[in-house]
Amino acid sequence: MNSALRRLSVAVMLLFGLLLLNANYLQVVRADALHNDSHNPRLIAEEYSRERGPILVGGKTVARSVETNDRLKFLRQYTEGKLYAPATGFYSVVYGATGIEQAENSVLAGTDDSLFVRRVIDLLTGTPPKGGSVALTLNAAAQKAAYDGLRKLNARGAVVAVDPSTGAILAMVSTPSFDPNGLASHDTATVRRNYARLSSQKSQPMLNRALRQTYPPGSTFKLVTAAAALESGRYSPDSKVDNAPSLDLPQTTSDLPNENGGPCTTSGEATLTIALENSCNVAFGDLGLQLGPDALRSQAEKFGFNSAFEVPMRSAVSRFPENPNPPQTAQSAIGQFDVRATPLQMAMVAAAIANRGVQMAPYLVQEVRAPDLSVLETTKPRPLRVSVSPQTAASLTDMMVKVVEQGTGTNGQIPGVKVAGKTGTAQQGPGQTPHAWFVSFAPADTDPKVAVAVIVEDGAQQAEISGNGLAAPIARAVMEAVLGK
Repeated sequence: MNSALRRLSVAVMLLFGLLLLNANYLQVVRADALHNDSHNPRLIAEEYSRERGPILVGGKTVARSVETNDRLKFLRQYTEGKLYAPATGFYSVVYGATGIEQAENSVLAGTDDSLFVRRVIDLLTGTPPKGGSVALTLNAAAQKAAYDGLRKLNARGAVVAVDPSTGAILAMVSTPSFDPNGLASHDTATVRRNYARLSSQKSQPMLNRALRQTYPPGSTFKLVTAAAALESGRYSPDSKVDNAPSLDLPQTTSDLPNENGGPCTTSGEATLTIALENSCNVAFGDLGLQLGPDALRSQAEKFGFNSAFEVPMRSAVSRFPENPNPPQTAQSAIGQFDVRATPLQMAMVAAAIANRGVQMAPYLVQEVRAPDLSVLETTKPRPLRVSVSPQTAASLTDMMVKVVEQGTGTNGQIPGVKVAGKTGTAQQGPGQTPHAWFVSFAPADTDPKVAVAVIVEDGAQQAEISGNGLAAPIARAVMEAVLGK
């Protein structure tokens, strides 16, 4: 054999070796990933051949599969689709799944390991296979109150409500929303057309603002700054704070003024309580300078900033800036500069304060059941982190109650119920309309049942923009729904 033939033989052998390696890699290492890929046509046909399990809210089905006569045996249907879309997501033959449809796909599709015995029994008995069911933690009345409140304003925005003692998510609304039914059709041309229409809209209706969008939290972040001050041991609710009309920011010719252009209070010296009650920028900007960026960042991280929540969908990461200089630190202390937070994050700040300083892990899935209704899994509440001491939580609660009773958050009041809250008007930049925020919890005096965060983007383009005027009424309606008021 001459050298040319030997080289050709070696090359052919190498190619056969690589082919065998690739075949083994695909069939062994990558087998599960390829089988479970949402774009795998065999998987699609397999999943649509069996009845997908329902998604439930308060025992009521909000997503289910119905039998059809077309090439794919079952069609996904969503009742009150726009109301629950941020939670359910969609299940599409073209674009796969999002939301709970994606996060709990193996249970809903009936392919989860916990259903293996059930699948074997179905195979032996000839019973058509079915998926399991997923029950959500959402409170139907609270969800509707949140959605109706934002829709009444014709606003882009979001609402998150949480049970402070467990972390269960009671409401998760994002507006504008979308109808998942338009993406669940078996007509691929219709699905692509609907997806393109939704994707092209400037208002981003498929964006889950409650979990995935971050905003400057504005004055609602003063809760974090106040917590850092109290936790430092250098301040109490009655400590005197800067009562000047404006704060001379170091290293710059700019000043930080109060919203009203005057002092925090005209009746003498201001305390930390009065500063929170009246949302005084000067007092909290100065507190930020006194505490320093490291203390603010540490406290923010104890509330969950700079990390993500899994509910089970993953939230965007709320941010506190890494190395702000002194003027940036003062701005950060009032929730501006590069501070960013999701609505879920700010609801978790309020929830931690309500729960005596302990932040519980947020969750959206209450229970998972097999097709025969046997319980496969029930979510057990678990502490996530200690955000503040019980003493600090109690002080913050008293201060937040004063905000609602006689300060900037009076529209959050509920007759016969003590409400703790904090308003926020978050600036976006020159020429941009500010966002309106309100965070709260109730009852504030005993065993809080609900913590809420509301953001109204761009103040819904209203003439007068404030957290008290726009966001607080929505939060109040959500709290009333949970409390049965």
